[in-house]
Amino acid sequence: MSGAAHEHGPNCDCEACGDPRSMDFLDKYLTVWIFGAMGIGISLGYVAPSVTGPIQDLHLVEIGLVLMMYPPLAKVNYGQLPAVFKNVKVLGLSLVQNWLIGPTLMFGLAVIFFSGLVPGLPARPEFFLGLVFIGMARCIAMVLVWNELAEGSNEYAAGLVAFNSVFQIVTYGVYIWFFALFLPPILGMESLVAGISAFNITPIQVFEAIAIFLGIPFAAGIFSRFVGTRAKGVEWYEETFEPTISPLTLIALLFTVIVMFAMQGERIVAQPSDVLLIAVPLTIYFVVMFFVSFGMGRGIGADYSTTTAIGFTAASNNFELAIAVAVAVFGVGSGVAFATVIGPLIEVPVLLALVKVALYLQDRYDWREYTTGQLDETTTTEDGSSSSTADD
Repeated sequence: MSGAAHEHGPNCDCEACGDPRSMDFLDKYLTVWIFGAMGIGISLGYVAPSVTGPIQDLHLVEIGLVLMMYPPLAKVNYGQLPAVFKNVKVLGLSLVQNWLIGPTLMFGLAVIFFSGLVPGLPARPEFFLGLVFIGMARCIAMVLVWNELAEGSNEYAAGLVAFNSVFQIVTYGVYIWFFALFLPPILGMESLVAGISAFNITPIQVFEAIAIFLGIPFAAGIFSRFVGTRAKGVEWYEETFEPTISPLTLIALLFTVIVMFAMQGERIVAQPSDVLLIAVPLTIYFVVMFFVSFGMGRGIGADYSTTTAIGFTAASNNFELAIAVAVAVFGVGSGVAFATVIGPLIEVPVLLALVKVALYLQDRYDWREYTTGQLDETTTTEDGSSSSTADD
């Protein structure tokens, strides 16, 4: 690569940007693979509904999610996390987006679509509760994949996910109580929670979900970097090991999509109108949260990689936790559980589209003066640790 300064962009073939024509085969046709996996999953679940038993017994969804999250977390330079957590602007912004704007927006959409207050939209209490369960569960899993695909900061994504996880253990039950039990009667919507006195969601339940879906791949990622950089050096780790494990993310993503869609294939085919009804508010939520959060990130002067991490962290949700709690409280065959399961089925294509939007915005805007949260100037030492000169 020439050392001369030049404009980077989609037509630039320097090593920093890469040549689009040499893009990995999986990456180049990712949209095709995703929709193909969705089709296979739905067909499998419809033709052979008994497949849901082995999927649940063998914990295939959980295994797919853990494998999918391992490569992004193995690529994190954990020596930069102290700089991430010191950035009050970014953490404060993420706190507002995830724990004020996100839950309030999802509650508002649940009221509009499922409370019965809007003419032509009948009350669907089970779908109302399902959306509330989703909206209160902030993302700890698939955001790492979307962020990496959009070339966001792995360090910020990991830091914000860890931040949300700790916050979630303490607040998830309180948020469910407030938005699902306390607020509806005050607003004259008692029928939405009729007969429900408590959800009995304990911090232990939330902690268990986070320990599985975040703790395992986090520990594996830290272990890989610690051992790899000491045994073979940072250069080998970043130039040989990381590219070797990168395809695992997309392969595991496709596997997870297939098994998730297979779990609900029969019901999706049997009740397409309900799927579409739930899909509309969820799609609105993902799109609004992404653009609002992305705009707020750029508004504080964050660089592209940080802004992208902020945007996807706020736009995604912890569906694994929402599904687990809904099934535990209302049963696997309930409308509440169905609504939470539809969540990731809608998230996959919508967030994939937003990845392309983020990459377009990367090229569309000039990011040279946006340096808040920038970690690019960090000096990496041989043991994988680092000291940052970036702005707080």
